[in-house]
Amino acid sequence: MATTPTIVRGLAQAALGAALLTAGIGHLTVARKEFQAQVPTWVPVDPDAVVVGSGVVEIGLGAALVATWRQPARRRLGVLAAAFFVAVFPGNIAQLTEHRDAFGLDTDRKRALRLLGQPALVAWALAATRR
Repeated sequence: MATTPTIVRGLAQAALGAALLTAGIGHLTVARKEFQAQVPTWVPVDPDAVVVGSGVVEIGLGAALVATWRQPARRRLGVLAAAFFVAVFPGNIAQLTEHRDAFGLDTDRKRALRLLGQPALVAWALAATRR
């Protein structure tokens, strides 16, 4: 029988998977231009290619989080998701330092506050998938 912490972690994992699926689909469709504002100007790749690539990764991670429940694969997946959130963090920093508006983040204060969300995503991925 599952314990309350196990159920909560499972719900957190499923919610993170759903959030990644939603974001990934947004990368490829309705939010594509918005996500391009987060690609740093110093990245030597077409911003649209970066957005499409990261969207595909998000869809893959989201689907895997929704479908993977056995350890140790579940934990490895959480570490991969956390690493992804760390890898895209420079985009959030670039949005602030390059003063780019997207997703309603139209002031430096809002963009700076957004930076706090990335460590929370890392923590969420690791906590939801731990043993």
